Amino acid sequence: MRGVATARSAISVVNALPLGIGSALGIDWPARTAARFDPASDRSTRTTVEPASSDTRLVRLSARSALRQFGGAGPARLRLVVRSTIPMSRGLKSSSAVSASVVLATARALGKEPTAITVARLAAEASRAAGVSATGAFDDALAGLVTGGVVTDNRHDRELRRLELDPDLAVALWVPERPHPRSLRVRARFHRAPALARRAVDAALSGEWALAMELNSSLVEAAMGYRYGGLHGAVRRAGAVASGVSGLGPTFAAVAPWDRLRSVVRALPPEGRRRMVRLLPLDGRPHGSP
Repeated sequence: MRGVATARSAISVVNALPLGIGSALGIDWPARTAARFDPASDRSTRTTVEPASSDTRLVRLSARSALRQFGGAGPARLRLVVRSTIPMSRGLKSSSAVSASVVLATARALGKEPTAITVARLAAEASRAAGVSATGAFDDALAGLVTGGVVTDNRHDRELRRLELDPDLAVALWVPERPHPRSLRVRARFHRAPALARRAVDAALSGEWALAMELNSSLVEAAMGYRYGGLHGAVRRAGAVASGVSGLGPTFAAVAPWDRLRSVVRALPPEGRRRMVRLLPLDGRPHGSP
């Protein structure tokens, strides 16, 4: 049996490290997994992962969680082909996207079609077990599977609300080359400004995602030592309606109307990678190209 699945990247509205409440917007930068499941005659299930660069503990734990959840308990051969161009350790939720795509592809190879909530929960569990996320990043995994933004309680892997987005909005990304440290190493830094964290969460829960994004960025920049103050002003003058650090950074995201996006990109630093992406539209596909 075979299954194919796509999950997508996301950008942060609220980082979940301070209070356990996270918020993210899905963007059209995909991770894809093809899975093949064949019963075997021996006593154990064996998993192979291609290419070798994708054969990580997270991928194997994600597949194991899906096999356990969706009935692949008997001896079998599971073959996974995982493809992703999302930069790792840059704040673009690459681990969540890969994990969610592995879970969903494995489920489909077993003849199941789980809900996005179930897939995101299993991805979050695998992320915690693999040590790639202090919170499990349930918000990031869910945002890459559904349309609109999400606000979630990552302590209980529960969705709190969905954020409605203007379909004309898109995202300009600046992705520096340097990676960020693992969240487990820096989580203590995010408890220094509880009032600011609370304001960001309250704004997201009220649907004011642009304000939440700006407040969250102030917190993350202080915690991680980024100096993006001038960058916020530059992209705002170019037409952005919101901007901020995504995840632990160093990626900087600016949300703007599609017809202003090229101007916003030009306002970003030339070093590193600059990219224009759509927010996840209502039909789950890109609206078009510039």
